[in-house]
This record gives sequence, structure tokens and C-alpha cells, in this order.
Amino acid sequence: MCSCLQGYDLIGITEMWWNSSYDWSVGMEGYRLFMMDKQGTQGGGITFCINDQLECMELCLEIDEELTESLWVRIKGSTGTGDIIVGVCYRPPDQGDRADEALYRQTGAESHSEALVLMGDFNHPDICYTDNTAGHKQSRRFLECVNDNFLLQVIEEPMRRGAMLDLVLTNKEGLVGNVKLKGSLGCSDHEMVEFKILRAVRRAHSKLTALDFRRADFALFRDLLGRVPWDKADNVCLQPRKSTVSWAASKEA
Repeated sequence: MCSCLQGYDLIGITEMWWNSSYDWSVGMEGYRLFMMDKQGTQGGGITFCINDQLECMELCLEIDEELTESLWVRIKGSTGTGDIIVGVCYRPPDQGDRADEALYRQTGAESHSEALVLMGDFNHPDICYTDNTAGHKQSRRFLECVNDNFLLQVIEEPMRRGAMLDLVLTNKEGLVGNVKLKGSLGCSDHEMVEFKILRAVRRAHSKLTALDFRRADFALFRDLLGRVPWDKADNVCLQPRKSTVSWAASKEA
């Protein structure tokens, strides 16, 4: 309902807490669903819901994908602009160094794209982004990844009990704007983050072809139909034969 009212093109959600028994209920009309359920553990799970009018495809990075909870999607840019890579990530608070490094390799690979937006819950509450400092080793390593890949962190306000856990990172200044906190959704103790990607994307065009009946040759149709012999008593065709009706024109829907 929230997505319908606001008209969001892209929705990233972390900690979905679902399994395959809920697959029937997670889709939304008008959106293409990309999802990842963390197998073998309780909790976690991430998803992208992307307006089905946008040309997009999920990326297979082939970089330690089994270790991380992350999804990456390429959205086709409009004419004259490059594509946009969007990612969503959930990093559990107890995630180990091996999984952290796998996520940093993925982030480093995608940071070389022309336009990247990475959102998610990274669970580093001890980082101060104003001073670029952190208290713990893992948080300092995360800051190194952000700085080494020249990423900008655009969230300025904490959204969970005074901690800044949910972040939006981008590799291009001015790509993300109008960042707002929109309150919590349902029973979540995190606030929703709303922002705009300030770059045009390509809308998908329907490939269906619709006939333009207003331009049809109905005189030819009646003439061909009149040549078929009928039994007027039983109203059946006695000698059906093949005929071809040529339509004058068609147009793309």
C-alpha cells in the first residue's frame, strides 16, 4: 500500500524473515521481485521490488555470493546516459571477517561502474561519519572499504535508537538526493529511508503488436467471405477454403 501511494520505482527491504512457505504472498502488482532468503538460518532475507516498467536485470557477480546477503541489479539508463547499478545488503551484527571481506570485494567490483547506489543495514553503530572514525576493528575495516572505493555516505540522521545502521552509499556525487526519514513500517524499529536517484532511467516498451482495425480493407474481407459457398438451410460452410486477408497497417501498442 505504501509503495502504491508514493509511487516508488525501487524498494529495497532487509530482514524480511521469510522462507519458501511465504513465496505466494511477497509479490506486488506492477513490480518485479528479486529476493534472497538466507538458507539454514533464522531471520535475514533481502529483496528488491522494482517497477516492472524499468528495464533491469539481476547481476551474478560470481564473487563469494554464498557468503553474503546482497542483491545487485542493473537498471538500464535512458538514451545518452549509462546504466545504474543498485544493490541492497544486510550485514548481521555477528558477521565474521570472511563474509565482510567477501562483501567488500563485491562492493569494490561494482564501485567501478559509472553509477552505483548501495543501500542496506550494515550494523556498524560505532562509526562516526562526520569525523570518519570508528571504535571497533570491523567498523574501521568497513570505513577503509568506503574510502578506498571513493564512496559517499548520504544518510545524515540516525534511524534506529540513535544509531546509524542503515546507509545509502554512492560512487557519484549528486546521484542521490532528497533523502528523508519516513518513520517505521509496521512493527519495525528501523525508520524507512526515502531518496531519489537523480538520473533518468529507461522505461520498458511493450513488444506487443496491436492491429489497427480502422485501417483494414473491409471491402476485400467481404468479397473474400462472399466467395465461400454456404448451405443457407443449415447455415454451415460447404466447401471451406483457405484465404488470406491482408490488413492495411499495424502499430506498436
